[in-house]
Order: sequence, then C-alpha cells, then structure tokens
Amino acid sequence: MIDPTSASSIQSMMETIRSYQSQAASSSNAAGMANTASSAQQMGMTGMGGASGVGATSGAYQAKNISAPTTELPNFTDSVRNLLNKVNDVNVNSEKMADAYQRGEDIPLTDVVLGMQKASLSFEATLQVRNKVLKAYEDIMNMPV
Repeated sequence: MIDPTSASSIQSMMETIRSYQSQAASSSNAAGMANTASSAQQMGMTGMGGASGVGATSGAYQAKNISAPTTELPNFTDSVRNLLNKVNDVNVNSEKMADAYQRGEDIPLTDVVLGMQKASLSFEATLQVRNKVLKAYEDIMNMPV
C-alpha cells in the first residue's frame, strides 16, 4: 500500500534539494552566486513559503539561468547557405590546386591529393546530411494527424 506523503516530509526534501543546489552553485561559480544573491535581495525575492536564505538565492540563480538569450541566432537557411558555401570553397580550392599542379607550378602532389580528398569528404558529408534531412521530412509528412 502506498503511504501518503506528509507536508513535513515534502518540506524537508525541498530543503535538502535547495542545500544541494546551493552547494553545487557555490562550488562552480562563487562569484555568480554573490551577484545573484545581491540582485535577489535588491528585487526582494524570497524562496518557497516566504523563507529567505539558501532557497531565495538558488531560486534567483535558477531564474537567471532560465532566461532567454538576448543575442539572435542565425536562422536555419543562413546556416545551411554558409555550410554549402564552405563546401563549395573547398571544392574550388581543390580544383585550383589540381590545375596549378598540372600547369607545372611548384605545388607538392601530396597537397593536391589532400585537397581533393577534403573536397570529396566534404561533398559526401553534405550529401549524407541532405539525405537525412529529406528522410526526416518524409517521415514527418507521412505521420498520421
């Protein structure tokens, strides 16, 4: 049979969790905790049940970490375009090195071969990513609604 949980046991568990959180936060970032504690005191924040101290600082610390980033991230289209441009640049450089070697310029054959292998690998990796994205798109489109 399941024992009903009492309010005191829940409260003691919450206090234990708060103490572990404060220990982890203080050991990893003592300076950040000092800033968070001072900002929590300035804002008048308190922990669960109006208690101040460890619960208040860890609650403010958690709220600070959960906030959304202020910088804008590049969108998916720009990221894909940049990656495709990089793959194209590797391929163009490989072709230029091969042409220069064929013209008799002073380029080691090993550099030419390595450049060609880099171009081949980057193209194959791009092709595999494209295949995975298309497969995921097909899977999503075939999902029952």
